[in-house]
Amino acid sequence: MEHPGRRTLVSLIVFLGALVILVPFYMILVNSFKGIRESALFGMGLPSEWSFDNYKEVFDKGNIVRGFKNSFLISGLVVVCVTLFASMAAFVIQRRDDRFMRSAYLLFIMGLIVPVSIVPTIRLMGDLHIRGTYLSLIMYYTAVLLPFAVFLLVGFMKQIPRELDEAALLEGCGYFRLYWRIILPLLVTVLVTVTIVVMVSVWNDFFGPFYLMTDSTKWTIVLQIFNFVSLYNTNWGIVFAFMVIVIAPILLVYLLLQRYIIDGLTAGSVKG
Repeated sequence: MEHPGRRTLVSLIVFLGALVILVPFYMILVNSFKGIRESALFGMGLPSEWSFDNYKEVFDKGNIVRGFKNSFLISGLVVVCVTLFASMAAFVIQRRDDRFMRSAYLLFIMGLIVPVSIVPTIRLMGDLHIRGTYLSLIMYYTAVLLPFAVFLLVGFMKQIPRELDEAALLEGCGYFRLYWRIILPLLVTVLVTVTIVVMVSVWNDFFGPFYLMTDSTKWTIVLQIFNFVSLYNTNWGIVFAFMVIVIAPILLVYLLLQRYIIDGLTAGSVKG
């Protein structure tokens, strides 16, 4: 039987952890309704006078539509590439399970540990003459996020019995058809998890587009914040309003689908 004092301590720790996460969101939201002087204080109190002018300014001058279009385009294509390539790689790695595939899997695991070096990446993109294009960002994010997706899918695929493969092959099913018609539908839960994690990672990233995207018309929504930040005069109320607009769509998606994230992350830990 669990001790009541221990349960209280755990609840207190969880509550304090939630505060650490929620306080910055609260500060951003509250200051987005303040004027230029009041928002510059970065206070936690409510505005002396609620104003929606900051949001109006963002929509008038922030290139919101173009930023959202670029972010959705890049995020969507990265999600397609990562889920497709990772599911294929995980299927082959887990089903063949020989020395070569185990070595390939270890290389993917190294991708989770070794940090990305941005200078060689910029040089490589320049040599390939694709720096500043949508393709450069899609390739960059796919390479960075593919190891996590492969790791998650390999763990989940261990739960799918090999007898299912053998029965399909005996019925004349080819390997690609086995993957596409039988294995892939069984990966829906974990693929939803991969989709959400990849979408959030790409949507919120600042440094990738900052270093690799030279054309401002192709900037993602996060980079559009530069339109309102200057060295000597920054209206932080507008900046905070912009942050709220950027966070809102992806936060809503996360809240609606968080159950799938939990299910997908824990599914691969049952066996193997």
